[in-house]
Amino acid sequence: MKIVTWNVNGIRAVKQKGFFEFCAREKPDILCVQETKAHPDQLDESLRSFDGYQSHWSAAQRPGYSGVATFFREPPLEISYGIGIPKFDAEGRVLITRFSQFTLLNIYFPNGGSGEERHHFKQEFLRRLRQYLLKRLRSGENLIVVGDYNVAYLDIDVYNPQALAGESGFLPEEREWMRSFLADGFIDTFRLFHPDEKRRFSWWSYLQNARAANNGWRIDYICVSSGLKRHLKSCQIYEDQAGSDHCPVIVELNS
Repeated sequence: MKIVTWNVNGIRAVKQKGFFEFCAREKPDILCVQETKAHPDQLDESLRSFDGYQSHWSAAQRPGYSGVATFFREPPLEISYGIGIPKFDAEGRVLITRFSQFTLLNIYFPNGGSGEERHHFKQEFLRRLRQYLLKRLRSGENLIVVGDYNVAYLDIDVYNPQALAGESGFLPEEREWMRSFLADGFIDTFRLFHPDEKRRFSWWSYLQNARAANNGWRIDYICVSSGLKRHLKSCQIYEDQAGSDHCPVIVELNS
């Protein structure tokens, strides 16, 4: 099974930038996209259902903002939206699909960089999400948590850790949250297979020619609960895939 996560930074924009070609080439079983910036009823059928895929969407109440969508070939057993906290769920950040072997959470984590209010919003989201995930873990579920986490936690996950130490997404409390999340029983699949690789990033600013210089951050993840570790086959970051300021991350699992 192949699972892909990709922050597309606008589903309508990426449609014109190789989205369908990427899907046709990689043929993921499940494709999770973030920052769709659209309600599904605003889109034509070619973006909601194509090449054997069906989809479910969680859209923000605010037009043109946030949003996630999960595309799949085999329909999930159950679908739910959000984590039960209205101020977070109103932003269309979490879409949950339950399959026979695991429950998949497609998440677009908040960006806390625009000011103090959003910083606190993000920190609360991180705390409340961790509580939510712990409950599901303790019930015995196998979980896969994919998406744009908006957090880098290792020095090698950013291009200049010293200069970026005070930036949202690489703050001490955010790095500690990620370590605690992993200690709860999750596996960062990319680092499982590539523990020491440097300059492997999934997001680059549009400013200062960052992508060409590979001055990026690794903030997009596929993390799995420990019960799924034996099924993991590989994880890769597709840095060469254009279309967004983020690139896809792909994990393969054996059945």
